[in-house]
Amino acid sequence: MRILTTRSSQGMLWQVSALLIMAILLSGCGINNIPTYDEKVKSAWSQVENQYQRRADLVPNLVETVKGFAKQEKETLTAVIEARSKATSIQVDESVLNNPEKLKQFQQAQGELSSALSRLMAVSERYPDLKSNQNFLALQSQLEGTENRIAVARRDFIQATERYNTEIRTFPGKIWHSVMYSDMELRENFEATAPNAEDAPEVEF
Repeated sequence: MRILTTRSSQGMLWQVSALLIMAILLSGCGINNIPTYDEKVKSAWSQVENQYQRRADLVPNLVETVKGFAKQEKETLTAVIEARSKATSIQVDESVLNNPEKLKQFQQAQGELSSALSRLMAVSERYPDLKSNQNFLALQSQLEGTENRIAVARRDFIQATERYNTEIRTFPGKIWHSVMYSDMELRENFEATAPNAEDAPEVEF
């Protein structure tokens, strides 16, 4: 009886050991890479959202400051306001990552806001008093910093998305995807809409 109990215990020990070894081997083979990389894509996207929202929050003060010195630039100011309204009207949550058309709309709207702000900055060159205004200088610094953060956030998102998509398309990730993560699709990525579009626009006052 004691011998049977000992053999039974040894058998269970071997089974537990085998399961542990399998778990270690599987984790080393990248079984968790796809969901891990997917979470990194979502995290990177959150930073993109945050930085674009940061820029949108700067626009009202910027417009009001310019208006105080250049009311006659109504067309340019209106274009900035309308571009901001369009950019912030698009729902930006994780569902955008699963909707290529919506992601393109979001990207286009942000591009239009960038263009409108560039035109506003060009207009400011005509007004020396505006360029030396302390409030304007503070907004200049914040906008420059935000544009740089946007560029970094976009770069990180692009890299995270490329890594996730590559994992799904290549071995052994392709196997794990077909066996365990077939419901997780390839992610749409940002596309450059103009030469050097991945670079932060230069903000000169």
